[in-house]
Formats: sequence, C-alpha cells, structure tokens
Amino acid sequence: MTSICNNILLPDVRGSVRENQPLGAQGWFKCGGAAEKLFKPVDVEDLQLFLSSKGDEDIHIFGALSNTIIRDGGLPGTTIRLGRDFAQIEMLEDYRMKVGALALDGNVARAAAEAGIAGLEFLSGIPGTIGGALRMNAGCYGTEIKDVLLECECLSPDGELKVFTPAEMHLSYRHNDLPEGWIFLNATFRGIAGKPEDILAQINHIKMRREESQPIREKTGGSTFANPSGEELEKVGIDPSMKVWQLIDQVGGRGLRVGGAQMSEKHCNFMINTGTATASDLEDLGEEIRRRVKETFDIGLRWEIRRMGIQK
Repeated sequence: MTSICNNILLPDVRGSVRENQPLGAQGWFKCGGAAEKLFKPVDVEDLQLFLSSKGDEDIHIFGALSNTIIRDGGLPGTTIRLGRDFAQIEMLEDYRMKVGALALDGNVARAAAEAGIAGLEFLSGIPGTIGGALRMNAGCYGTEIKDVLLECECLSPDGELKVFTPAEMHLSYRHNDLPEGWIFLNATFRGIAGKPEDILAQINHIKMRREESQPIREKTGGSTFANPSGEELEKVGIDPSMKVWQLIDQVGGRGLRVGGAQMSEKHCNFMINTGTATASDLEDLGEEIRRRVKETFDIGLRWEIRRMGIQK
C-alpha cells in the first residue's frame, strides 16, 4: 500500500516525509542546499518498509551531518534522517555495549565511562555519530573503530537486515568496504574493565587536547583530508612520518581562504565557514589545497569530508 504525504507518493510509513527541507544549514558547516524529500523513520521496521518499496530513486542517509558538505544545489531523491529510536545505548555483559547508529560518539564514550568500561575514550575526540564513525572507521589518539568493534547491524539498500564483523567489512585506515547504500543501525563494542573516575579523566584529557589544537568552536567538519600512508610518502621521497597538516602548511594552506571558507589558522587540516561561506566555497578551497599538494609533492590527498548533491 502507499499513501500521500505533502503530495509525495510513498509507502505506508509511520514516520514523517517532507519536501524541500533545509539540510546543509543543519550540518556543522551551516551552509549548503536542501533535501528534495526528507524522511524520518520511526523505527527499524518503518525504515525497512520504506527501503523495500522505494523504487529506483536516489537515497541518502545522514546522522549529525558533522563531516558533510551538502552542495548548494541540494540533494535529489530522498534523504533519510534517523530519529531517537536509533540512538539507544545498552550495556551488556563482559564490558560490551550496544549502541544505535545515531548515538553521538561523545555520549557513547561517557556512557561507557560511567559503566566502568575503558577503551572507548577515543570516541570523545571524534565529532558526529556512531553511524558515521562506522562508515569511515573513524579514530584518533591511536585507536580506531575496528579496534573495539565486535559486530554491527546494517540494512541493505532493499531493507534486508545483515550483521557484519570488522573483518567482513575490511576496515582499514578511514576505509570501509561496504557500499554507500548500506545503512548502519547499531554497533556492539567491547572494552575492558576500568574505574569510572580514571576513564572520565582520560576523556577530559582528550577534550583538553582537542580544544588546544583544533578549532572545535568554529563551523567546521573535522579533519578535511586523510593522512597519506607512509608508503605513499616514501614513494615520492617524503619522510613517511609526515602528517597531512604538515603538507598543507608547506604549500601555504594555513589560513588560505576562498570566499567565506578558510583553512584554520589553528589546525590547517580543518576547514571552517567564517560566516559567509557557500558549499562551493568550501569544496573549492579543498580542491585548491589538493591541487597545491599534488603539484608540490605529487601526493593525491583523499577527502575525509563527504561532498554530496548538485553543484550550482
């Protein structure tokens, strides 16, 4: 069966569907276009119904929009935004926890600390949601998602429920082999025993380090580019220990501006909206950095920021 909602033909879902909804403005960069249609499913069954009946239209999924540029022309098709039912945090035995894809990384770290589960403190240094962290095998301060992940539940583009282990997803540095169309529902993590006060102290230490070195109070989306591998750097005669921010710094990227977009003076692998940036400004700035690094070092930088939608 189908129903009509805001003149849109859709399966008999229980969640809301709206047309022409601001999307870029809800993200951490605070700029960009709208979603042609925005669907907020009530629960997993609602989402499965939609996916099994959606036809051939384009589907996009987002959590907190923490590391995404929505291009100024907006997103065609249907954009899915998960709701509170997908943000549950459940404690299990043996220092395990099951968390929804919409749960904020920082909230998961603190919930683990309060339960005496150590090893997940690094999540407090990652902006965004667990779903996004799974998608890119996010990590910081020496730990990545693959190091603590036991399994995750996903929906196929047609709504079929599957369970994957880290090995099955071939997680590696900022990489996941699952195609973009798969939707993460939840993840089960395992930590180790720890004292809540010690774990919270480590979380606070990570927060302090971030505030000292990153422009976390700006309109930003986290790291712009992934670090090249040591092998890539060695191949062109560069010290394999060099980080991407050092390459950007050496090509004059620190503080570089295009329109209202700027590479941060504080950490030049962070791109910020100074207040008037368009999505095109941000993407053009990133591409200028990539051009300079390629021209100077023969290194092709890989975006960590997702860029989606239609360019104006």
